[in-house]
Amino acid sequence: MKPFFIILARDHLHVSEKIAEMDTLGIPYIVVCGEKLNFPYTVYRKANGKWDAINYGSNFVPKEADIVVLNDVDTTIHHFDEALFPLLKGWDLVYGKVNVKRGPQINFYKIADPIRKRLHIFASGELMVLKKHVFNEILPIPPCLAEDSYILFKALELGYRAYFSQKAYVTTERTKNALEEAAYKARTTLGIYQALAYTKTSRSVRFFYWLLPVGALFLGLVGKNGRAWVKGVLTGVKSHLQKVQASQF
Repeated sequence: MKPFFIILARDHLHVSEKIAEMDTLGIPYIVVCGEKLNFPYTVYRKANGKWDAINYGSNFVPKEADIVVLNDVDTTIHHFDEALFPLLKGWDLVYGKVNVKRGPQINFYKIADPIRKRLHIFASGELMVLKKHVFNEILPIPPCLAEDSYILFKALELGYRAYFSQKAYVTTERTKNALEEAAYKARTTLGIYQALAYTKTSRSVRFFYWLLPVGALFLGLVGKNGRAWVKGVLTGVKSHLQKVQASQF
């Protein structure tokens, strides 16, 4: 297999560290950055959203590559080979587990990941690996806050197989408190409903999100972080119903 990385960066933060990581992995890459930088294999693209950066980055995928890897700049990759093995076994798309170092999302993923092992309710674009022909068939990605879940849902719609890897994972920083978490959940929830509107997902996934506004209320029992999730989810659902057209995370 010949993978090629499209690395997404809003600005200069973490770019030098990510380049060092890529050099260690020895895998070719392009960094699509919203800030003009004088780094190797780094191109400028105004920060219009990750969906746009991926579309733009697709122009740099070499012909000889047969695997496309999407990766956020502010992550560290662990056991990358484990993301490739499922492709050898017939899977078409793999997304990796996310391990946050601190904050409310530690507990969020403890709830979400067991569900994702059984049902692809959302993707993790921090590390997503696709066969190149699948990636090309999904393009172009429409304006969407949850471009990773759009890619997942669209691949499933087209009949491809997706795999949630818990052996290949990234470590990263996310929200640090309940206030930040509520705002983050509002954006991601809106983005997922956007992705659902763009695609024809399974009945089980649609039923999950049909129930989400009510089911989310039970998250309030978890405590302060749970109440932040409730607020964020309901805000995101409300924005979707009001047809808010946000597309830049």
